[in-house]
Amino acid sequence: MKQNFPLKNVQQEKRIFRNRVLVSVGVVTFFLLLLISRYAYLQIFSFDEFATASDKNRIRLQPLAPARGYIYDRNGVLLADNYPVFSATLSRADIDDIDDTIERLTPILELTQEDIDRFKSRIKVSRKTERVVIKLNLNETDIARFSEVKFQFPGVNIETQMTRYYPHGELFAHVIGYVGRINDKELKSIDKDAYAGTNLIGKIGVEKYYEDLLHGLPGNESIEADAHGNVLRHLGRKDPIRGNDLFLSLDYGLQTVASEQLAGRRGAIVALDPNTGEILALVSSPSFNPNLFVTGISTKDYSELRDNLDQPLYNRAVQGTYPPGSTIKPMFGLGGIHYGLIDWQTAIQDHGYFTLPGDSHRFRDHKKTGHGVVNMHTAQVVSCDTFFYVLSYRMGIEKMNEWMRQFGFGEKTGIDLPSESSGLYPSPEWKLRTRNSKWLRGETISVSIGQGAFTATPLQLAMATAITSNKGAHITPHVLRESKGAKEHKVHNSTDGVIPFNGKPEDWVKMREAMVDVINTGTGRGIRTPFYDIAGKTGTAQVKSIAQGKKYNEALLTERQLDHGLFVGFAPAENPQIAVAVVWENGRHGGSAAQLAKPLFDYWILSRKKNPIKPAATQMSGGLMTAGIKPSELPSGNNNTNTSASNANVNMPTATTLPEPNNRPTNSQAASQVESEE
Repeated sequence: MKQNFPLKNVQQEKRIFRNRVLVSVGVVTFFLLLLISRYAYLQIFSFDEFATASDKNRIRLQPLAPARGYIYDRNGVLLADNYPVFSATLSRADIDDIDDTIERLTPILELTQEDIDRFKSRIKVSRKTERVVIKLNLNETDIARFSEVKFQFPGVNIETQMTRYYPHGELFAHVIGYVGRINDKELKSIDKDAYAGTNLIGKIGVEKYYEDLLHGLPGNESIEADAHGNVLRHLGRKDPIRGNDLFLSLDYGLQTVASEQLAGRRGAIVALDPNTGEILALVSSPSFNPNLFVTGISTKDYSELRDNLDQPLYNRAVQGTYPPGSTIKPMFGLGGIHYGLIDWQTAIQDHGYFTLPGDSHRFRDHKKTGHGVVNMHTAQVVSCDTFFYVLSYRMGIEKMNEWMRQFGFGEKTGIDLPSESSGLYPSPEWKLRTRNSKWLRGETISVSIGQGAFTATPLQLAMATAITSNKGAHITPHVLRESKGAKEHKVHNSTDGVIPFNGKPEDWVKMREAMVDVINTGTGRGIRTPFYDIAGKTGTAQVKSIAQGKKYNEALLTERQLDHGLFVGFAPAENPQIAVAVVWENGRHGGSAAQLAKPLFDYWILSRKKNPIKPAATQMSGGLMTAGIKPSELPSGNNNTNTSASNANVNMPTATTLPEPNNRPTNSQAASQVESEE
């Protein structure tokens, strides 16, 4: 059967096709116009923005860390040097997974957990293009292992960076200090732009106090790099500005002599110029090697230093507080004259003790039978405690406090070193505030001979002695003599006024004469010299108190319970060039401490100009070291390296033989109301 099919509607098909074509053309045209618009927007309106973003993929601005300023002594001896080391660095811009990279690098570079923690702390706050140190001071083995697999670590490079080296090791450790890796706490407080590319910062001593001068000003460099972070070419550079060079008032030779006197002992020596306040030597013993801290001290080495009973990290000269004993009697005696309570003719009868009215307690003199009739001059020469007991009873603690504070006791000296202790000159207000109890009359008596709660630092004793030599002119101790570099800094180098004194100018001269007789005929006669006059005062501070009626018996005490020996003095007496304070922990008596001071006077006055002590020629100077050498591989440069007075052929008198010290630390706080035996 034949079927009938409808004819095609050609017109309708044409209309449908035409509509479809128009829609298609419209859609294509719309998207083409959209694409052209977007292209025009990117090329015309956002050209600068995206051109810059594109350049950042290949052109980077890298920070350039400034070299740290050098530190010299007053004669140009290099005390703090810079030298290059190899370091592994990483750039965030070239690495997607930093944690994975560090994990794979750990066995290759033998990274410790401390290395990893330091890196992660720094990478968090670094710029994206900044290269952050993974590990400092790589050795040859580290570099060789990494070189074999470098292609696996795009963005990780071996670079040469400058680090610090202290050529004289322990000799200047407490005063120069050291630099170390920037820690988390420091990262929060420093200017991150100023420290971009820098890994080290001053931790203690001059390195910390003058960090702003030593650090310098950073620069930057524009480079073109490939996708792996490798530098293709250098496009521009702004050079960093090196930190200021610091010239200190310290004298290498005098520091060496002072260090030799304290070798094997615990204590401190401070020597300064009484005319300017310049610190000439500052030694704390025992000391430590600051080079251990620069690139990161090991846990073992740090534990040994931290747990050492002798406390080598403790700066006794600036932070240690000791009962000053009889060393303060010249200053205290002048206070009696100032208030009109005594004069040079005032005399007492010393029976060997003093009692307060209505009290049977006896405050003993160091000489059990007493000194007989004693005036001010004699009291200084023989160090009669009873004379000063009587004076303190007349003066009272309030006037004592007012007068002695003018010599710097109970206050920080203002030295340009961090972490200075203020010591303590006690008062009724202090005791009520800190101990919630009233002041006792007997405490005034103990304070008068530098005992009780009265404590001072060796630095304070040196400053007070210098003020006495200056007839009351106040000086501020300081170690910086001159700063040279881009950053301006004014060095303070003058007196700061004169202590108001109601006595006569010749009273200062008479006190000086009494201190000269201390050396010529009194408790310090063991260091008398025919070449010049020394004005001094010995002191002994007991560490263990003695009960009333008991006798001091050294044989019954442990070595750490033996008395501290102290000495202060200046020379030449009539025209002082140097003031010295010595604290010898458990040194038994002030006469022994005086023996330690004698070589310093001799060197400074007799030998310094004719036969100065200088570093050995083998010690490195600035800029001569090669990359990759660890401080441990370099000469130690300490005071045992042919730099002693004997090796330098210095012709000067030496200290007499002293008892061998015990090499264990001591508690610097002594008991109150005890006998002061010179």
